Amino acid sequence: MQMILKQENCTWEKNSNLIEMSELRQTLEQKLKLLPQQLLQTALLQLNSLALEGRIEEELAENPLLELTESSEEPEENGEQDEEFEIDWDDYEYEPIRTPQSKSTDRQEMPLPAILDPIDLLLEQISLLEIPTEDRLIAEEIAWNVDEKGYLATDVEIIVDRLGVTEEDVERVLFLVQHLTPPGIGARNIKECLTAQLDVMGGESISKQIVIKYFEDFANRRFEKLKQHLGCSQEELNEAMEVIAHLNPKPGEGSPTSAADYILPDFFIEEVDGELVITLNDSNLPDLQISPVYRDMLISENGTDAQTKKFLRRKMESAKWFLQAVQSRQITMMKVMKTIMDIQPEFFKGEISALKPMILKDVADKIEMDISTVSRVTRGKYVQTPFGIYELKHFFTEGLTTSNGEEVSTRIVKEELKKVVEGEDKTQPYSDDKLAEIMAGQGYPIARRTVAKYREQLTIPVARLRRKL
Repeated sequence: MQMILKQENCTWEKNSNLIEMSELRQTLEQKLKLLPQQLLQTALLQLNSLALEGRIEEELAENPLLELTESSEEPEENGEQDEEFEIDWDDYEYEPIRTPQSKSTDRQEMPLPAILDPIDLLLEQISLLEIPTEDRLIAEEIAWNVDEKGYLATDVEIIVDRLGVTEEDVERVLFLVQHLTPPGIGARNIKECLTAQLDVMGGESISKQIVIKYFEDFANRRFEKLKQHLGCSQEELNEAMEVIAHLNPKPGEGSPTSAADYILPDFFIEEVDGELVITLNDSNLPDLQISPVYRDMLISENGTDAQTKKFLRRKMESAKWFLQAVQSRQITMMKVMKTIMDIQPEFFKGEISALKPMILKDVADKIEMDISTVSRVTRGKYVQTPFGIYELKHFFTEGLTTSNGEEVSTRIVKEELKKVVEGEDKTQPYSDDKLAEIMAGQGYPIARRTVAKYREQLTIPVARLRRKL
C-alpha cells in the first residue's frame, strides 16, 4: 500500500483587493499494488499439481541458485559470515508436505477426461496471448472475477486499485478479453455482451446498430421506432432481430468442452483410524534447496567480486520468493480444503445427498482471505474421496429453503428433479408446470421458470421432445 501526502497552496481574490492566503491542504490517497512476491504467490496458487510440477522445472532451469535436495543434512558452516550477506537459511528450504504413501513411485492418475468450463478456457487463451506482462495480469484478474453467467462481478476501479494500473489500461484489456471465446464473456452488462459478440461476427450490420445505438428501443420492443431510426423495411428488421435472438446473453453458461487430457487429483481424503485425513497430492514435486556452492560464493569474503555477489543476491531473492510462494500455496490450499470439509461434514462421511449450500464468501470469511484467492484455489482442482473424485467447485452451490424450513443445496434439488423426469411415463411426459407441482409436493417449492432453468442446466429436453410412442 502506498500512502501519498499532497500539499497545495491556494489563493483567493476578494473584491478588488488581492488577499493571498496559504492553506496547507492534506489529502490521503491509498493505492493498493501487489508486490512481485504477491504476484508470484497468486500465479502459483491457481496452478494444479501437474502445472506446478512444470513451473518448478522452469524455475530450476532459470535460477542456478535453486537445485534438488540430495540429502536432509544441514549444511556445514564454512567460517564466519560477512554481516552484509548474513542470511537465514531456514527461509530457503522447501520440502512438500507428505504422508508415507505420497512417496509412491506410481503416478496416481485417474482416467477421467478433464473438463474446461468457460473460465478455464478463458485463462488458457490468456496464457497464449502475446501481450505485455502487465496486461496479462489484468486479463487474469478479470477472468478470476467473472461470475457463473459470464459477467464481470467486480468494478473496474477495484481492479485498478488492486493492481496499481490505470483505468484506461483495464478498459483496454477488458475489451480484449470480451472478444475471446466465448465472445462477450467479462461484459459488465447485456448491451456490452451482445456488442462483443456482434463485433466478433464482423461487419457493420443493422443488428449491431440496434444494440449499440437503439438498445432501449430494442429492449422495450419498440419496433416501429427502430424502423424509423434505421430506415429499414420490416423484413430487414426481422432478419436483424433473428441474428440478435441467436446471441448468447449468458456466455458463462455455455456447454463445457472436453479436453484430450486426464485429471490428477490435487487432494486425497482417506479414513484413518475412524478420522478423515487430507493429503495434498505432491508426490511428484521435487524437494528444493539453495545451492550450497553458490551460497558459499555469496557469503565468502574472498574470491567473489562485487558484481557477481550482486547477481547472486538478486537470484537469491528470487529463489526465496519462489520457495515461499510454493509453501504459501500449500498452506492456503490445505486451509481451503479443510474449511470445505468443516462446512460439509455429512458429505465427506458418505452422505452425498447432504450437500449444504455454500458460496466462496463462506470459505473466504472463515480463513480470512479474499474471495478471489478461494476462487483460484478451487478452480481446476480435484479431490479424491472414498466415494469418488470431485472438482472443488462442486461443493459450491446456492441454497433453497424447503417447505420444512430446511436449507438445501440447489444441486440436491436438481438431482431430485432428474429422478422425477427419469421416472415419468415417457408416453405422457411431465410439463414444466407439472414438474413444479411434483417438486413442491416433495418439499421443494420452486417456480415453473426455475424448473425450466434447472432442466436446461441438466440438458433435459422439453416434454414434447421427451415423448416416446
